[in-house]
Amino acid sequence: MITEEIRQTLFDLQDVKYRDFQSKLIPGKDAENMIGVRTPELRKLAKELSKREDVGEFLGDLPHQYFDENQVHAFIIAGIKDFDRCVEEVERFLPYVDNWATCDQLSPKVFKKHKAEVLGKAGEWIRAGHTYTVRFGIGVLMQYFLDEDFDPAYAELVAGIRSEEYYVNMMISWYFATALAKQYEAALPYLEERRLDPWVHNKTIQKAVESYRVPEERKKHLKGLRRQGAVAFPEGNNV
Repeated sequence: MITEEIRQTLFDLQDVKYRDFQSKLIPGKDAENMIGVRTPELRKLAKELSKREDVGEFLGDLPHQYFDENQVHAFIIAGIKDFDRCVEEVERFLPYVDNWATCDQLSPKVFKKHKAEVLGKAGEWIRAGHTYTVRFGIGVLMQYFLDEDFDPAYAELVAGIRSEEYYVNMMISWYFATALAKQYEAALPYLEERRLDPWVHNKTIQKAVESYRVPEERKKHLKGLRRQGAVAFPEGNNV
């Protein structure tokens, strides 16, 4: 079966030192469920597998046992050129995504050509409830709808999310920090009017201040908007 073949290939590419290093960066993952294959090798393998007629067997064989298998899965989906099939595979895979790395590297190229359809799906994903499906939906709005296709309603949608999940709140912060770089006048009121959760508010400011895309004079103003007493989340690694 193709799944066993892929797993053997991944073990052939294993770098144990890299596995041990990588496991420290991804909460919930350890050496037992990580093989340790570097990202360029995973992308190369995914590109080769996408040409196979039996790749659908692997995509349907969920959940996968190893983190690296999920990474290959994400990269295969990213290369699907048919939009409807791509969305179908994204939605089949998202419930099994259990870490920030796989979530953030699931970035289908075809989405750029179908923004109107993607926009509706992003709203569905944000309302899904599953941590990494919500994070993925926010990431889609951040990637495709903070430039010429921006609408204040999208920022309002993200601002309305309330979650106890670290990796959801971190993505909300990332979204608004990016918005401060690209749509400053639209994003600033969310901080000045304290419309975000206190922790998200302060993390947004931190990320914006660290960004080279935000001018120094704006960073000075943002620093003055920090809120006192925001409760920190007990886990995570700032992604």
